Amino acid sequence: MQELFATGRIADLVIALMALEAITLIAYRRVTGHGIGTTQVLSNLAAGVCLFIALRLALTGAQWTWIGVVLAASLAAHLADLKSRWI
Repeated sequence: MQELFATGRIADLVIALMALEAITLIAYRRVTGHGIGTTQVLSNLAAGVCLFIALRLALTGAQWTWIGVVLAASLAAHLADLKSRWI
């Protein structure tokens, strides 16, 4: 378990699970016509994925500027998600 965190692989694992979640939610919507819209699913999960990428970068000792860029992308995805829900 320690190696998962030391190498940042824990973030990769969570991102893979989030991708599976996106596929499942989008497929459910297409099959049943119910559930969360594709845009909302993707914008919501994009914010989370960016946070986990930032975590991976921090765990692996990346430059702070890259972490900041990814956190800014997370904010943009979060704001897009809020906008899609507000309208």
